[in-house]
Amino acid sequence: MSRKIKLIWDFRGPASAKTAEHHEIHLKEYIAIEKLPLNITGFKIVNGMHATAFMVVIEENMITVRDALKPHRGEVFEG
Repeated sequence: MSRKIKLIWDFRGPASAKTAEHHEIHLKEYIAIEKLPLNITGFKIVNGMHATAFMVVIEENMITVRDALKPHRGEVFEG
């Protein structure tokens, strides 16, 4: 079975939470347009000045999605 990779975008500043929440909308749109096999997205407020948005892709799609959307980092998804 393919590994799942969590691609992460970091947002900083007082508007980081709203920006991350809004970015997730665009990630969901991308998944629908590209017909990706996984539909796992979300956002997390780390603190008042840092929030993240993420999407999970299968390893085979990671390079294509990474090059198109330019996440700040990634990690193996354990979910």
